[in-house]
Amino acid sequence: MKIVVDQWEVLRAHAQPIRFEVFVDEQKVPAEIELDEMDAVCVHAVAYAEDGAPLATGRLLPDGHIGRMAVRKPGRGKGVGGAVLQALMQAARARGDREVVLNAQSHAEKFYLAHGFAREGEEFMEAGIAHVTMRARLG
Repeated sequence: MKIVVDQWEVLRAHAQPIRFEVFVDEQKVPAEIELDEMDAVCVHAVAYAEDGAPLATGRLLPDGHIGRMAVRKPGRGKGVGGAVLQALMQAARARGDREVVLNAQSHAEKFYLAHGFAREGEEFMEAGIAHVTMRARLG
């Protein structure tokens, strides 16, 4: 597996189809809210399989939020999402961020706990899906 961390204009052709497959097709998030103006100012990561197929993506916003974490079915349960998350956390560390925050889908809370995140507050709905806010300090 290879992970590339770069800007939206470099990774969009691979990141966007992953996000649409996972969020729009599988989870029924409205297509019109999947892409936003923040993509252009975020750091993005894409994980590639050995054969070069894009498997997962995520983004790091300028304010330290991680979002749009998505893994295609063939990459799930194989550490691909964790590798993307760690790459984004490293990018945050490298630019001097002291912590990262994310709104995790509630079913993924244990995944983020395993990567050093702690839950904050109550569950809430976003795009029709239950979420929890989580935070991790960067050392």
